[in-house]
Amino acid sequence: MTDKKRNIKKYNIIQLLVGLAVIILLNIIGSYVFTRIDLTSEKRYSLSDETKKVLKNLDDYVFFKVYLEGEFPAGFKRLRNATKEMLDEFRAYSDFVQYEFINPSESEDRKERNSVYQLLMEKGLSPTDLQVKTREGMSQKIIFPGALVTYGSKEKAIELLRSQMGIPPEQQLNNSIQALEYNLANTISKLTQKRKPKVAILRGQGELNDRQMADILYTLSENYTLESLEINQELNSMSERRTIDSANTRLENKFDALIVAKPDSVFNEKDKFIIDQFIMRGGRVLWLIDPVFASMDSIQNKESTVGIAQNLNLADQLFTYGLRLNNNLVMDLTAVPIPLNVGSMGGQPQIEFFPWYYFPLVTPTGDHPIVNNLNAIKTEFVSSIDTNRVENVKKTVLLKTSPYSRVINTPAFITLRLLRDEPDESKYQGPPQPIAVLLEGKFESVYRNRIPPVIANNKEIDFQEKSVPTKMIVVSDGDIIKNQFHYKDGYPLPLGYDQYTGQTYGNKEFLLNAINYLVDDSELISSRTREFKLRLLDKSKVNNKRLLIQLANVILPVLIILIFGLIRAYMRKARYTKDWKTN
Repeated sequence: MTDKKRNIKKYNIIQLLVGLAVIILLNIIGSYVFTRIDLTSEKRYSLSDETKKVLKNLDDYVFFKVYLEGEFPAGFKRLRNATKEMLDEFRAYSDFVQYEFINPSESEDRKERNSVYQLLMEKGLSPTDLQVKTREGMSQKIIFPGALVTYGSKEKAIELLRSQMGIPPEQQLNNSIQALEYNLANTISKLTQKRKPKVAILRGQGELNDRQMADILYTLSENYTLESLEINQELNSMSERRTIDSANTRLENKFDALIVAKPDSVFNEKDKFIIDQFIMRGGRVLWLIDPVFASMDSIQNKESTVGIAQNLNLADQLFTYGLRLNNNLVMDLTAVPIPLNVGSMGGQPQIEFFPWYYFPLVTPTGDHPIVNNLNAIKTEFVSSIDTNRVENVKKTVLLKTSPYSRVINTPAFITLRLLRDEPDESKYQGPPQPIAVLLEGKFESVYRNRIPPVIANNKEIDFQEKSVPTKMIVVSDGDIIKNQFHYKDGYPLPLGYDQYTGQTYGNKEFLLNAINYLVDDSELISSRTREFKLRLLDKSKVNNKRLLIQLANVILPVLIILIFGLIRAYMRKARYTKDWKTN
C-alpha cells in the first residue's frame, strides 16, 4: 500500500515536471517563431499582408483614443468590442500600437460634457443621437462612434460608424465592422507616410474652381500635395528630365495623379498629347467629364432648358484607352429629391420635395474596394458609358444606375413640368447604365502613328507609344465632386451633404477611395472587400419561444456541469474502491 502511494506520487510529480517543461519549451519557441491561428470561417481575426507590412514598419507610437465607452445598445457594443479586438490584433504585430477607450459623456456636469462634445466636433468627429432604454423609460444619448489617432505631432480623426441610406441598422454596424481593418490601417499609413504623393488639379479648360471643390481639396490636402496645373501647351508642365546615371537622362512625371474636374472647353491637340504622355509614363488620371451640358440655373429661371452635347475633343483619346462617353442623359426613378415652391400660405412659400429623374441616386452594388459598402451617391445630369475592347486593359464598372432608368439622347428637352405628373414606369425599364468605369493595364497612345517620326524620335519629347502598367477612372458626371454652398451665408458645405434634405451622400468617400486606389500601390485598400457574415437571430422565433430560450440558456449549462460532476465523482469512487479491495 505504501509502495503504491509512493509510485502514484512519483508519477504525479513526473507528470507535473513534464508539463512544466513542455510549457517552458513552447514559450521559448514562441519567442522566436510568431504565429496566430484563426479558426473563424471568414478569417475574421486574420490581417491582410498589406496591413501587417504597415504595422511592422512603425518606428514610433500610434495612439488611438476611441470614444466608444459607456452604456449604449448592443449593436454599438459589438462595434466597440470589434474595435478593441482589431486593435489588439494590431498590437500582436507591433508594440507601437496603443489605445484607450474614453466615454465622452462621463462627466455629470452638462456644461463640461458640452465642452467635450464641441472639442470632438472641432477635431472632426461627428455625433450620433441614440434612443436608449432605461428604467425610467427612453432617453436621448449622444455618442461619438469614432477615434482620434495620434502619431508624433500629427492627429487624425476617423469615423468608425458607416452610415448608409436604406440599409438596416444591423447591416450598417456589420459593414462598419467589416471596414475596421482598412479604416484603422489606412489611418496609420497616412499618418506615417514619409512622402505625400503629388496630385495635380487641371486648370485652364473651364473646370470647377477651388470653392466649388473646397471640401474635397481640403480633405485631400491632408494626405496629398495638391498643385493647380495649367498646361498651356508647355511640354515640361507635367514632366521633368532626371538623371539616371552619368551618361543618361529620362523624362519622368512631376505628379502621381491628375484630376480633370468638369472641363467645359475644347482641349487642343498639344495639351492632349502632354496628358497622353503623362499616362504613358505611368501617370494616373481621374476624369470627371460631362458629355452633355445641362444646368439647373436655366431651369430655375425658365422652368425648362435643353441639354446639348459638348465637344471637348477628348472622345478619340478616351476611346483609344477603352471607353466612350455617350451624348445622352440618363433618367432614373431612383433619384435625388429637389425642393420646389408649390405655392404660398400666409405669405410664406410652401416647399415640397420631388424626385428629380435627371439626378440619379446611385447605390454602389459591386464588391470592388473603391465602392464596397459605400453610401448612395448623388449625381447630376449624368450620361451613360460604353466600353470597347482594348488589349491589355481591364475594365471594371464601379457605378451604374438602377434598373428603373432610361436614356434620353441629345438634344434633350428638360422641364420641371415633368414633376407634375406620375411617371410612366413602362418607359423606365433599364437596363442599368454604367456611369463610372475603372481602366487598368497598358494603354496605347492615341498619337501612335499620328505624329511624324522626326518628332517622335526627338529625345526632348521622348515619345512613348505604349504605357507602363497604370490606371484611370472615368466618371460621366463632373458635378460628383462639387460641394454645395450654404444658402444663407455662402460658405462651402461638406461634399455629399445636401442642405435641403439633410442627407449626406457617399460622394466624398467614393472620390477619396478613387484617388487612394489610383495613387497608392500598397493594395491596402483591398482589405475593404472583407465580408463578415451577419448571423442574426430569427426575431419571430425569439419572441414565440422567449421563455424556452431563456430557460435553456440559464438552466442547461448548470445542468451539464452537475451531470459531469456526478459522473466524475462516481468514476473516482469506483476507482478507489477497486484499488482498496485489491490491496
